[in-house]
Amino acid sequence: MSATRDEMLTIPQVVEEIGVPRATFYRWRQLKKGPKAIKLPNGAVRIRRLDLERWIETLEEAA
Repeated sequence: MSATRDEMLTIPQVVEEIGVPRATFYRWRQLKKGPKAIKLPNGAVRIRRLDLERWIETLEEAA
């Protein structure tokens, strides 16, 4: 696995990449509809790039 795929993203990085407001992302997290996340001991949240990519794949509609 490459280092890029192991990258840990912050919420600002994720919302910019997927193009949604931060409030929307937090609502998805509350509803358990967002990507898997890691909550660090200091309260910071990180999302592995691989988990973000997998989550996006689950949203794709069948052709």
